[in-house]
Amino acid sequence: MYKNLFMTAALMVACLQTNAQTTLAKEFKSTGNGNPISGSVFCADPTALEYNGRLYVYGSNDHQEFIANGKKGENTYGSIKSIVVFSTDDMVNWTFHGTIDTNKLCATWTKNPWWHGYGVSWAPSVTWRHNAETDKDEFFLYFCNSSHGVGVLTAESPIGPWKSPLKELMITYDTPGANKQGTNANFDPGVVIDDNGVGWMSFGGLGPSTIMPNAARIIKLKPSMIEVDGSAVTIPAPYHFEANELNVIGGKYVYTYCSNWANRDNAEWNTYKTQKGITASAPDMCTMCYMVSDNPMDPDSWVYKGVYGPHPGNGTNNNHSHLQKFNGSYYHLYHNATLMEKMRAAGVIDNETSIYRSLCVNKATVNESTATVNRVNTDLAGVTQIKEMNPYKLQQAETMATCGGIMYEDFTNVKKNGRINALGNEASLNLQVKMAEGSWTQLRKVDFGSNGASKIMVRAKGEGTIEFRLGRSGVKPSATFSISSTDYNDYVVDVDPQVFTGARTIYIVASSATDLYVDAWQAFETASGIQTLSSNAVVNTQCYDLSGRRLSGVKQHRGIVIEQYTDENGVKHSRKILAD
Repeated sequence: MYKNLFMTAALMVACLQTNAQTTLAKEFKSTGNGNPISGSVFCADPTALEYNGRLYVYGSNDHQEFIANGKKGENTYGSIKSIVVFSTDDMVNWTFHGTIDTNKLCATWTKNPWWHGYGVSWAPSVTWRHNAETDKDEFFLYFCNSSHGVGVLTAESPIGPWKSPLKELMITYDTPGANKQGTNANFDPGVVIDDNGVGWMSFGGLGPSTIMPNAARIIKLKPSMIEVDGSAVTIPAPYHFEANELNVIGGKYVYTYCSNWANRDNAEWNTYKTQKGITASAPDMCTMCYMVSDNPMDPDSWVYKGVYGPHPGNGTNNNHSHLQKFNGSYYHLYHNATLMEKMRAAGVIDNETSIYRSLCVNKATVNESTATVNRVNTDLAGVTQIKEMNPYKLQQAETMATCGGIMYEDFTNVKKNGRINALGNEASLNLQVKMAEGSWTQLRKVDFGSNGASKIMVRAKGEGTIEFRLGRSGVKPSATFSISSTDYNDYVVDVDPQVFTGARTIYIVASSATDLYVDAWQAFETASGIQTLSSNAVVNTQCYDLSGRRLSGVKQHRGIVIEQYTDENGVKHSRKILAD
């Protein structure tokens, strides 16, 4: 574990003079909108899972290509060799967990034949299960290796550490029933575990630009989830192009995909409708369509239902989405180029830069009894926050609704060792955020309750001033922290509980900064009535994982855990420690 010092300053409230010379960094995601989910990270091709009250979202790392291209030029996807991970429990404030470095994890894959080897990682699909035999949770992350096949990674946590259980791709040109080399693609996997515990994977695309390309595939997986069981069969998806995903809704298999650019011939479509006995209209180009089946291995059982996701617009030349149930509601996760367009309009990137995508989410309406998905309305407003943030739990600095002046490369690891890799390796267990002068993050609906907060802690290092501003970024600070240390310290200031009360929007601003890094923050609630502090109040420590789940024993948990304890003055603190 690393050193922690606790420093309590005098009361610092709104009467403190703010630095009038500080110019706040621009934002490219509105402080009132929910989309895209990140104001600083380009990411595409979403997939998701729900685990322990959090929604984990994974996507293609467009930002890796953006940086490799010098933050300009065209996104050709060739430098995308990692997968980005976000999570949320309220659908508005998102935690960036860093990246999964597939290039490192798959470095030992065979190159003979060449199409069994590793090249890139696009369009992930993820699922998980609890293994009753081992009493462990198991996570499976699949990704496409360009158009050649599908690889798989496994973990015991949604943020890793991940490993490659195979020495080559799981789906290749040699897989029974797969698309053959030189014709269609074996990419864009979509995975699901059905109600009987059986795993299924859809994949394929880039067929001929016709009404029936016959490039979509589905295959059963063995219980290990890292091997196929038998041969793939064709899903007869009309106007199919790419972006395969699978769900099980109401006991039925629901397959979603992106439509192609073939010309829509009314007579041809009417013939198809008559043959299939359906009434749905032909999909527009580059829209998200869905089909339903009771028997996924029977091609004739798949019924086309129509479009549920529109073209993303904003100059985006492709479409990819995932339908996810979380906290009892369905959501449509997709990508567009909104963030890139706003950055181009502001002149911070070259006007010829394209197409770097960003993840978005809007509410979806699903009838589970009929496995019917209504057409989704997509907008920048996004979704309503489903719960308020608890400031009395340790909050990571990389959790935010939006930000200004903080980019992908400003997220780094606190520890760089064999267990906790630097950003760009495994999904990061313990990130920090570098803040330049004028940079800021925003958090929404942070609920300080009726008693309010009496103290706030910020864990940081470097030199600078961090301000907590309430309501909007331009107001005077309600709490100010003077940071000066070469190692991470917990800086604690007294605050006015009448100011830090109720549900508030918080801006964390660096009004001055020299090599300033912020790791986490936490508020401490004012006790009702008269608060008495014991000079030797010592209680047993409690440990939690990074999702806030209480752990019965640290020895059973690998990686970073949060330890909460009370100091000699009766003040509660939290710190992150490395569990062996």
